[in-house]
Amino acid sequence: MELFFSDDIQDAQVRLDPDESAHCVRVLRHREGDEIFVIDGRGTLCRCVLELADAKGAWARVLERTHGFGAHPYHLTMAVCPTKNLDRYEWFVEKATEIGVDVVAPVIGERSERKVLKTERLRRLALSAAKQSLKGAVPQVAEPVAVRDFILSAPAEALKFICYCFDDVERIPITSVLRPDAAAGRPIMILIGPEGDFSPEEAALAREHGWVPVQLGPSRLRTETAALTAVTAVYLFSL
Repeated sequence: MELFFSDDIQDAQVRLDPDESAHCVRVLRHREGDEIFVIDGRGTLCRCVLELADAKGAWARVLERTHGFGAHPYHLTMAVCPTKNLDRYEWFVEKATEIGVDVVAPVIGERSERKVLKTERLRRLALSAAKQSLKGAVPQVAEPVAVRDFILSAPAEALKFICYCFDDVERIPITSVLRPDAAAGRPIMILIGPEGDFSPEEAALAREHGWVPVQLGPSRLRTETAALTAVTAVYLFSL
């Protein structure tokens, strides 16, 4: 199944933007009368018939809608410090989208080596990965904020976990805190630090505001590997 994306779906009509239109008509050579599938990025899949095969502005008529297409039974926010090597962070965003994440929230820590992050390319990668992995919803990629601000702004009702390497505090295995009875109906937020880890002050602030220290196993993991391991743990415990 080849998926297209449109944020212009009104009543029974779907319009594709120039990029999606060119891919549909020039690359895949769809013509009027062909059946195509379009996601709205918010979870709905539209089965459509192509009525104008214009490479600059194709449009189609909706035949059927499927809500919650490719959805997962949890709401997961991954707050992850950008890596010095941006390719690694982009890899994380792509793979986390394929597995199942709702919000990617870049956070800048006191020890972060990368202090600036442009999010537009990350959003394009998330859209491409959502289509490739057959998901109707595209993860939100938030604008970067400071770790401290993110810690303080997290909703009280969320399950909040922080992964870091300090040995002065007991860290609970993440597999023991993702029980269905504990996570049911509550948003999950997981905070992953930079290559140099969180500062002691950031870790203490998180604990003071209800963030539970967790560990992902005995191996020392890179930032992006730890983040993807956490996403996978949530996904597998939801099955």
